[in-house]
Amino acid sequence: MNLDRAVFAFAGIVVLLSVALAVTVNIWWLALTAFAGFNLLQSAFTGFCPAAIVFKKLGIQSGNAFR
Repeated sequence: MNLDRAVFAFAGIVVLLSVALAVTVNIWWLALTAFAGFNLLQSAFTGFCPAAIVFKKLGIQSGNAFR
């Protein structure tokens, strides 16, 4: 798994988890979904992604998007 796939998988997990928590616990968990979406959008324009930095430090090899 390269860095790009790890970031996208992490974002997907965050979105699905926050939707499940919003349905079962409290609707305000959807704010986490909004945060994940905003982070993906800004990383598309700036190339900066905190999750990519963390995954890179964990030793996951770089993909095409986050170098």
